[in-house]
Amino acid sequence: MASLPPDRSVNLNWWRDAVFYQVYIRSFADADGDGVGDLRGLRQHLPYLRDLGIDALWITPFYPSPMVDHGYDVADPRGVDPLFGDLPEFDLLLTEAHAVGLRVTIDLVPNHVSALHPWFQLALAEDPGGPARRRFHFRPGRGEDGGRPPNNWQSTFGGPAWTRLPDGQWYLHLFAPEQPDLNWHHPDVAEDLARTMRFWLDRGVDGFRIDVAHGLAKDPELPDMPDPAAGWRLDNPDPDSPKPPRDPRFDDDGVHALHRGIRQTLDEYPGSMAVGEIWVDDDERFARYLRPDELHLGFNFKLLEADWDAAPLRAAIERSIISVESTGAPPCWVLSNHDRPRHVSRYGDGGKGQRRARAAALLMLALPGVAFHYYGEELGMPSVRLPDDALQDPVWQRSGQSERGRDSERVPMPWSGQSSPYAFSSGSTTWLPMPAGWAPITVDAQERDPASLLKLYRAALRLRRDHRGSPAGRVTWLDSPPGMLAFRCAGMTCAVNLGAAAAKLPKGSVLLSSVELAAGLLPVDAAAWLTEHSPPPAVTPG
Repeated sequence: MASLPPDRSVNLNWWRDAVFYQVYIRSFADADGDGVGDLRGLRQHLPYLRDLGIDALWITPFYPSPMVDHGYDVADPRGVDPLFGDLPEFDLLLTEAHAVGLRVTIDLVPNHVSALHPWFQLALAEDPGGPARRRFHFRPGRGEDGGRPPNNWQSTFGGPAWTRLPDGQWYLHLFAPEQPDLNWHHPDVAEDLARTMRFWLDRGVDGFRIDVAHGLAKDPELPDMPDPAAGWRLDNPDPDSPKPPRDPRFDDDGVHALHRGIRQTLDEYPGSMAVGEIWVDDDERFARYLRPDELHLGFNFKLLEADWDAAPLRAAIERSIISVESTGAPPCWVLSNHDRPRHVSRYGDGGKGQRRARAAALLMLALPGVAFHYYGEELGMPSVRLPDDALQDPVWQRSGQSERGRDSERVPMPWSGQSSPYAFSSGSTTWLPMPAGWAPITVDAQERDPASLLKLYRAALRLRRDHRGSPAGRVTWLDSPPGMLAFRCAGMTCAVNLGAAAAKLPKGSVLLSSVELAAGLLPVDAAAWLTEHSPPPAVTPG
């Protein structure tokens, strides 16, 4: 069994200003040549992650699964799928990660299970009303013959959230039909999750990312959605549109008792933590998840959703900070993840997207609190438009092929070489195809380029760590020209030029900049860190 990190009992709040690196396990590194990333591939690249300067890993699901939703349909939450390795391999990964100073957090998927999970298989074998079905949401249908779903809920992947069995009953799945939702009113569900958490915490895991943390509880009445036609889309409503009615599928008030139970288990392991995936737009309701007896951290996706423009970016930062002010929890920042297009592409793709991504890196890493970094972000990986026949995300089929899904942001990591698979795998194919023309953004190429984005990230993470000793305090906005954002935090000034022309830098000595500076001006789509003190020479990426 893996050993605990040596200082878990010393630094109980290590997570409050940490930088987490999200490892989408299928796409990070393949050690066995089958075209799918695995635990051994991740273990082989721990020195790379250590040298990058991150503090912790978040590893997406590696549990036994039929892989309908690429691991988020879990058949056994206390095992390792042979596709990714085995438990001894995981234990070795934990031991080696801790040895190089990296914490390890893993995904928990408590809202649903795989249709192949033993509980659901028992439920399918039972007659309607049997005890095994009470762990899920089985209901009779509506209409004279029960031929209509129990309510009008839609799946977030498209189509109805209900599937009918041959015996006439329907079961609820907010995602794919192969992912039946658990009934958290049943005591077995909470007991089993606590058992799963202890299983991994006893092995030495440092914490969890909780999938769909806002969706566990359901109103027992299962009321209809007010607007089912618009309710299934993955995208959040336009923030400038009128506030939509409450979605009864998510953020039910009963969810907080469930998170208090999760926290009680975590508190048995001092120094462990949990961050929730919380798609809740209302700031007051979002804050409820971060009360002292609930989750330690909550993903706030406002920075990810903001356009590359000064006003929406400032509003996203301010709202993200305000939303946690009353809780004592730090804000969490994220620019990209496995469910949203990569920010290089959102910001314009090509040279423009790369330039803006460099500035965005300095913007996010200058903010107080916790940063979550998606694999390949340090290389400037863009989203990839894949051919139709390569798409695997269930969203593609469930939406009637009107939504392309999330495969574009999950393409494997390019490590070296001139063509696919860029040393991601020793095999000739990869689970999602890798495009031509990625040789310049491989790790190897960027290691040899002193001005690369990889070198910029390393420099920024070193400086960020150096400034942790300064009180983070609040973000203090500075007067700046139109189109520029400038603020002070933790003894450092961050300036980002989102305007139409080069602008004068704020007062201070430059520590780091996303591009080369001249004549005291910050170019368009560029960012710089400055200090009022007399620092050592400015850090150059490298």
